[in-house]
Amino acid sequence: MKLFTCPGCGLRLHFENVVCTRCGVTLGFIPEETLLTAFEAAGDGAWTRTADGRRYRTCANSLEHQVCNWMVAQENEIFCVACCLNRTIPDLSQSKSRALWHRLEIEKRRLVYAMLRLGLPVVSRSRDPAGLEFDFLADTPASFSERDRVMTGHDEGLITINVAEADPAERTRMRDQMAEPYRTVLGHFRHESGHYYWDRLVRDSAALEGFRAMFGDETLDYGKALEHHYASGPPPDWREQFVSEYASSHPWEDWAETWAHYLHIVDTLETAFSYGLRIRPRAGAENLEVHHDFDPYLANDAGVLVEHWLPLSVALNSLNRSMGHEHAYPFALAPRVIEKLGFVHDVVHGASAGK
Repeated sequence: MKLFTCPGCGLRLHFENVVCTRCGVTLGFIPEETLLTAFEAAGDGAWTRTADGRRYRTCANSLEHQVCNWMVAQENEIFCVACCLNRTIPDLSQSKSRALWHRLEIEKRRLVYAMLRLGLPVVSRSRDPAGLEFDFLADTPASFSERDRVMTGHDEGLITINVAEADPAERTRMRDQMAEPYRTVLGHFRHESGHYYWDRLVRDSAALEGFRAMFGDETLDYGKALEHHYASGPPPDWREQFVSEYASSHPWEDWAETWAHYLHIVDTLETAFSYGLRIRPRAGAENLEVHHDFDPYLANDAGVLVEHWLPLSVALNSLNRSMGHEHAYPFALAPRVIEKLGFVHDVVHGASAGK
């Protein structure tokens, strides 16, 4: 995620900011430009961009619920590019729902930001049958067993997220129960979006043959593959072939996990670049030296991304350990996994170049 600057006073701004804490100006995010900037009230619910006077309106989810800071450019639209993807939001009559939904929206907008930066199609299923929608659902009092719970997943463009995933305590419980070293709300969004974009970019495209050569035959029975995975666990050598244990369960999951890690890498590298990070170890390991002086969203070669990512992830993990936390990125990228990341990169940029 890049940093932004207040056009009025020059203060550094962050993606979720709604007001400049120095000069008090109102801020809004323009998705068409992936830009957070200043606005002035123009009356009748309209706002003008301070820099050039262009008119916008705030997203309805900002006006009614204060859970969005994105602007709307089209006069006939109510919701922003990200919020129009919502099919179902949580029941806001429940006391904790608004706070949990707010967290979901923050992470969803980070996903949509990445899709916009990568030039990928972002359109609601209500407008395009091949589009994308989200259901944010909560377990009911009748959900006595894990089988009855709302399952986070993807089905033909509809991504369902269990609202409980936005609760840190519940997410930690599920992480321990599922033996997952990494479980975040943003990680869920990225993983499930991988299934959606497999349908859009791979399933009926020339990339399918390459996908099967790299990830395997996706026509294998998915349900049986998952049953086998949960019953027997991953193969002993899974680290040599897959980015995670779950990725070994089926080619679709391998793709979705690899896709998610590709987004982890690109977005974190952009953050590092925005902060001007430089990795120069003082004691040996000279090969870790790297300067983050490029835009990872526009990188032509996935190898360049990995070249920057490996030393940065080592530094991130070391910083976390110094603070008494677990590794920020508890994964090792084997050569085969790096090849798969390269395939994802080529598919993404092939789709972007073809637009």
